[in-house]
Amino acid sequence: DCPGKEGSGGRKRNLTLLRNKLYMGQRRRTEPVVESTTTAGDLGNLRRSQSDRTEYSQKLQEKMAPQVVSSTPATPPQEDEEEVSRRMMAKRVKIIAELMQTEKDYISDLDLCIKEVIQPLRNKQIARFDVDGLFSNIELVHQLSAKLLSLLEEATTDVEPPMQIIGEVFLQIKGPLEDTYKIYCYDHDDAHTMLEYYEKDEELKQHLRDCVQSLK
Repeated sequence: DCPGKEGSGGRKRNLTLLRNKLYMGQRRRTEPVVESTTTAGDLGNLRRSQSDRTEYSQKLQEKMAPQVVSSTPATPPQEDEEEVSRRMMAKRVKIIAELMQTEKDYISDLDLCIKEVIQPLRNKQIARFDVDGLFSNIELVHQLSAKLLSLLEEATTDVEPPMQIIGEVFLQIKGPLEDTYKIYCYDHDDAHTMLEYYEKDEELKQHLRDCVQSLK
């Protein structure tokens, strides 16, 4: 209530306002420029956003930095080279055996087809039935497969596994394989169309059924 006190209080408030203005002026020189329309709440959000980004960047750098491991894990003892070689050779022997068995089975199927289907149909001399068109050069395929098997047997019989050169067999027969299967594959679609036509004719279809029954 005293006039002197009131004047003293006013001077204190003026000094406080002056210090605040100086402080805010210094902060404006160091903080990023923000549009005048930005509110105080938006400024707080901006500062928090920048702080979050800085923290995230620091954490990301920590994760990307190479990790220093104090102790190295125990490594399993290296396999004996001789044992590894032995296992690989045993696997190779099995693959070659499977290859040869597959070829034997294929030749057996071709042999049955020729003896029980192609030859009987030829012997019947059925009109409107094109045996060669239906089966293409399958007999040549049979001969070539038999030759391939013979070469494989020659390369493996009484020959130690490390000395069995299988790749040379396929390189040797590469040309005949291409020539033979090129014809077979080229004729395949026409043969399939022909078979569908024959199956619609009851008389011709019966001849095919007889061959299938003979196979069974």
